[in-house]
Amino acid sequence: MSAQVDDLMQTPLAKQVREQVLAAKKAARPLARASSDLKNAALVRMAEEIEANRESIQTENERDIQAGRDNGLTAALLDRLALTDDRIAAMADGLRQIAALPDPVGEVTGMSTRPNGLRIGRVRVPLGVIGIIYESRPNVTADAAALCLKSGNATVLRGGSEAIHSNIAIARVLQAAAKEAGLPNGAIEFLGTTDRDAVTALLKHDDLIDVIVPRGGKGLIRYVVETSTIPVIRHEDGICHTYVDTAADMDMAQEIAFNAKVHRPSVCNAMETLLVHSDVANDFLPAMCARFVEAGVELRGC
Repeated sequence: MSAQVDDLMQTPLAKQVREQVLAAKKAARPLARASSDLKNAALVRMAEEIEANRESIQTENERDIQAGRDNGLTAALLDRLALTDDRIAAMADGLRQIAALPDPVGEVTGMSTRPNGLRIGRVRVPLGVIGIIYESRPNVTADAAALCLKSGNATVLRGGSEAIHSNIAIARVLQAAAKEAGLPNGAIEFLGTTDRDAVTALLKHDDLIDVIVPRGGKGLIRYVVETSTIPVIRHEDGICHTYVDTAADMDMAQEIAFNAKVHRPSVCNAMETLLVHSDVANDFLPAMCARFVEAGVELRGC
């Protein structure tokens, strides 16, 4: 590490980050051995507590939204921040859906028998500790924690500064629910600071964290890849497509395309490209484009 990073790692902030990472590392092994029933019970408990604490979460969320307004965030970004009743309900439903999924831990795939009788296969096991760095939407805190928990991994989360109060509120609810369900302390750690040095400190713990997953814009991804001493699972540039084929139900295709763009244009999986087969373009596009224009969508075509 450079002298500058060495100095950073000696600061109180970096020491606090390390304490949280150590807590996650300590929790990783018992969490990897946790039964499916225990993990699922914890996820259901987390869903119940998210619903029970809706008002307090929304109070903290309003602090983030007001700060966003004061800082000039666009309407689209403010929409991504907002935790309405429906979005909190969806967050809880997502936790229950993850609980209902098959447990991936211990699943055997690709088993084969060699001519000498030796059986060779792949067994899915937890990675250990996963660090996740993300931006904007506070519901990612619940999604990321739940997916890691289900797969038997401890996690260290660091959300965007614009959602700091919302993320802290959600993380506290999840941590308390997981503990009440019998999971080890440290299974879910959240870095409750807006100081960017915390990200740098987190990315230097290759002795404790097994993989880093960044989720956000180009700048975040680039910084994580260039700074991390930990293996990184990253996404590249992507443009969300909806494709209408000749065999598609045209009425259904129109509803899907409209929903994909207009329902929540601020989210990262909103449609950006509508690709239509040339054989049905003349029939499909006029009515579809008219609906988009009426909804205020800017169209650029070729």
